Amino acid sequence: MSDLYQPLAFNFNERSLAGRVVLIAGGSGGLGSATVALLARDGATVVVGYRHDKEKAEALKQAVAARFKASIHLVEGDISDPQVRTRYIETAESLGDGLYALVCFTGDPARVKFDDVTDADLQTSMQKNYIAPVLLAREAARCCQARQQEGAIVLFSTMQAVAVFESSINYAAPKTALIQAAKIMAKQWGGASGVRVNVIAPGVNRAGMALQSIEAGKYDSFIEQNLIPRFGRPEDIARVVRLLVEPDNYITGQVITVDGGLTLRRDKN
Repeated sequence: MSDLYQPLAFNFNERSLAGRVVLIAGGSGGLGSATVALLARDGATVVVGYRHDKEKAEALKQAVAARFKASIHLVEGDISDPQVRTRYIETAESLGDGLYALVCFTGDPARVKFDDVTDADLQTSMQKNYIAPVLLAREAARCCQARQQEGAIVLFSTMQAVAVFESSINYAAPKTALIQAAKIMAKQWGGASGVRVNVIAPGVNRAGMALQSIEAGKYDSFIEQNLIPRFGRPEDIARVVRLLVEPDNYITGQVITVDGGLTLRRDKN
């Protein structure tokens, strides 16, 4: 047996994110706030981008300070606006050693029925769910590349982009395009000291876009038919983000579906 294994001399880094600057776009929302809390607890310097609800963002900032004795930095604005994207990046770059990781939760549910959808509706969905996240990712990668340092980008798609769900085309199509773009970016920016790019595809979670539908009973059949053991929680997502932003990570160009197995059993519903 190798000497490496006899003393269990494995390199399990603790607080490896300490001092690393992580920009979390959409960080004040239901899923994002759990990630903010986890990364702040682990010592990261967290920049939280939020669209317009300043009161919610400030409440998150105060809660993180009280619970984890950590400070987060807030930036307001919709990343569909190029000037807002610049402000997000500049804020992160002004801290510590500059931006290390981007986590982008932002998106729009695009709930207009496809029979009624207009050109403008589809263009808005494409802008919110694909164009803005991709362009923000590009700017984040440029920061890491300019310093010739490793970086991590985590984008958010949906289980509707990895399996076929009826009546989801307005939302699923741009999110599917986002997955392909992430794989291309991972290939283009990878290599030594490169930028890792991965995607998380959440299922039905008690937060964010799905919460209202869960509370209305829309997805009760998933539980009743034993398609999933429970609805997802924000912590489920935060733990996967934490894995993907771990420095010296060995994962890139991948899609991790966090849905309790629903997309595996969708045909039984």
